[in-house]
Amino acid sequence: MVRRPDASRSVGILRVLVGVIAAATVAGLVVLWPKGDAPDLSATTEGIGFVDATVTGVDIVPCTDPSEGLPTECQSVAVDITSGSRRGEAASFLSSLVDFSAPDFARGDRVVLAENELAPPEFRFSFVELQREVPLLLLGVAFVVVVVAFGRWKGVRALAGLAASLALIVGFLLPSLLRDNNPIAVALVTVSAVAFAALYLTHGVSIATTVALLGTLAAIALTTFLAWIVTTAANLTGISDQSFQVLRVTAEAVEPQGILLAGIVVGVLGVLDDVTVTQVSAVGELRRANPSLPRAALYRSAIRIGRDHVASAVNTLVLAYVGASLALMLFFLQEGRSISQVVSREIVAIEIVRMLVGSIGLILSVPLTTALAVATGVAGGGGHVHGGRRRQREADDERARERARHDRRRARRRATGEGAEPRVDPPKEA
Repeated sequence: MVRRPDASRSVGILRVLVGVIAAATVAGLVVLWPKGDAPDLSATTEGIGFVDATVTGVDIVPCTDPSEGLPTECQSVAVDITSGSRRGEAASFLSSLVDFSAPDFARGDRVVLAENELAPPEFRFSFVELQREVPLLLLGVAFVVVVVAFGRWKGVRALAGLAASLALIVGFLLPSLLRDNNPIAVALVTVSAVAFAALYLTHGVSIATTVALLGTLAAIALTTFLAWIVTTAANLTGISDQSFQVLRVTAEAVEPQGILLAGIVVGVLGVLDDVTVTQVSAVGELRRANPSLPRAALYRSAIRIGRDHVASAVNTLVLAYVGASLALMLFFLQEGRSISQVVSREIVAIEIVRMLVGSIGLILSVPLTTALAVATGVAGGGGHVHGGRRRQREADDERARERARHDRRRARRRATGEGAEPRVDPPKEA
């Protein structure tokens, strides 16, 4: 398919924009790369270590509740330590029956214990968490198998993009935030780098992938601006999270509202690239099915597809946030508070802002990406987000099969003596 001159100019502008953004992203990585020592987050756990253990027995014994100082009953849990320098030793710990954060223990439970070397022997160990490595590892393996089995080579590339995204978050985003770098700048550089890595690794280098990338980054920029306005207007401080309250002691330079904004920006990226990639695919397929379709008609048709996708994606996004906050909302409602009082609590308001800002960014990404795809002449047969070369091979294979069928029909006619048939040329290559 030959591109129109105006489409070629649009592609040229597109490449320049991507080059500028890529250079800015690299510069941001260099400038904001974590340097120096990070805050010592172990200051609040000095003298405390963590060990794995297996429960060997449980008894109910009288004890004193440590928080109230009143007599109550506790689980006296005997364990065998399975890690650290005390591996193989027997130990025990107490767990109050009025402590609803601790489970009812049973023989064979695998637990994580905190060891306080400065405490009396009977209180040296305390329960922290159940061990969940095995089921999570099995779930991760199942995820990889399903992705590769369904996606094949595309699935492998998607996993490579996911690995690159996680590496950027763990290796750059988190350490840089702990070193008092501007949270919004760090988040924008991270999502830009993640978008480049994830989209190009998964879908290959093509005009269509570049269009999806620019649509994603444009929507991210608008989402960031909107999130900043809303968090400022709603006086969201970001300090309602208990984990951040600990960070204010160990890493006092970290800006809470900036971390909140960074979380919103990073969280919305995952759903945005799904919508933009699908929208570019829709434009490419519509153009491939009808190359003579005017741009205005092409845009309207693609937008109709985008509306269906956005309607489902927004519902998914909202339900995901509601599900994550369900227990918290039930707790506040049980206190007898009205709905307006519940949603005004900062910890709930933050989730509402994440949900609505993310949904608005999702909706805005559709017309932005569609307009870019139409302007640059993205076509399903070349430069499509799923790979122009593969499309070309499929078209060539189909033409070869059609020629083979044509030759077999002619041979059968000659063998049965039906005489010469009118000459029909096989399909010509495009």
